[in-house]
Amino acid sequence: MSHPFGSFDVIYVDSCSSDGSAARAAALGATVVELRSGRMCAARARNAGWQIAKAPFILFLDGDTVLESGFVVRALPEFENPQMMIVYGNRRELDCNASVYNRIMNLDWIGAPGLQDSCGGDALFRRSALEIAGGFNPELIAGEEPELCRRIRSTGGLILRIDTLMTEHDLAILTWRQYWRRAVRTGHAFAEVASLYKNTDHPIWLAESRRNVLNGSLYCGGVVAAIAGTALTHSWIFLVVFCALVAIRILRTATRFRWKSSSPWILILYGLHSHIQQIPILLGQLKYWMNAMRRSRAELIEYKTP
Repeated sequence: MSHPFGSFDVIYVDSCSSDGSAARAAALGATVVELRSGRMCAARARNAGWQIAKAPFILFLDGDTVLESGFVVRALPEFENPQMMIVYGNRRELDCNASVYNRIMNLDWIGAPGLQDSCGGDALFRRSALEIAGGFNPELIAGEEPELCRRIRSTGGLILRIDTLMTEHDLAILTWRQYWRRAVRTGHAFAEVASLYKNTDHPIWLAESRRNVLNGSLYCGGVVAAIAGTALTHSWIFLVVFCALVAIRILRTATRFRWKSSSPWILILYGLHSHIQQIPILLGQLKYWMNAMRRSRAELIEYKTP
């Protein structure tokens, strides 16, 4: 295949799919790599893809994203800086109207352009950065991009977010159960990645992990204390005070992120999301710590309906 910047290959990595997507990708000219055994995770799949590629730049795309045609043309000139190792752009949801979850969490993708500490699943990498860092960590079931970015930055590499649309994303969260499981996966990633670097000079996600332990514990303990106080005193004052304190925190978060949306209603829901998710994130961290004590590994935590 050709492009104004030169030729390119499309590599499709398939992890035991049953919907015929591998055959369709091959029919469209892609090189198909099939993973049929072993532990399945995004890190392993990405390694399988980039390691057979030959180009000096590798563009990773998640299976639930659609590439914006102008992104690569806009991103490649940034690599004229020899220290630039990763360039990525903006991600937006394909269908914010599919559910309130999609609409709220679309705000998670909105960020300021400039140099960053990490990237997400969609990004353009300099191949040499992947080779020097050793690629993604296949032991991780989530959080593989920030962990790799940490290793790339430790060698002096730069990561840049540019202000242009990169991909449209299909979050496809339609139920509370999906929302909850996604947050549990986030917590597992926090704990696992933080544990890898907690005793180093440059830890990653350690502050986020500890902050979640504090917030998640306060919310869980606050609910129990408020219910117990109400039951013992036959007064609603404990629940009222607890709900008022939570509401203040939600409004404060909504105000802090008002640059992300012009809709007060969406901002309030985003504030609610920011605090509610602290509980399943804490449970995800507990899941990792319990597995670590048993010296067992968690399988991939899926949240999408097959």
